[in-house]
Amino acid sequence: MIGFIVAGLVIGALARLFTPGRQRLGLLSTLLLGLAGSVIGGTIANLLGTGSIFELNVLGFIVAVIASVMLVGTAESLTARAKKQQIR
Repeated sequence: MIGFIVAGLVIGALARLFTPGRQRLGLLSTLLLGLAGSVIGGTIANLLGTGSIFELNVLGFIVAVIASVMLVGTAESLTARAKKQQIR
């Protein structure tokens, strides 16, 4: 379980590193988005037959980082949209 959390934090940090621009996400948001990305990556790797969902493998890690990048981008756009509506 602790390994899953650490992997989620690493994947979330890599996703923020690969996402262009400045992100206004905290550590908890990074962790949660990394965890969600790692579950998505593990599920896709499992469907492709390269391992189980909670097993760390190269394909699952790559897909997890890509999924987390998309999640970080989505979270940033939703946050920016909400702040823009508050200003109006």
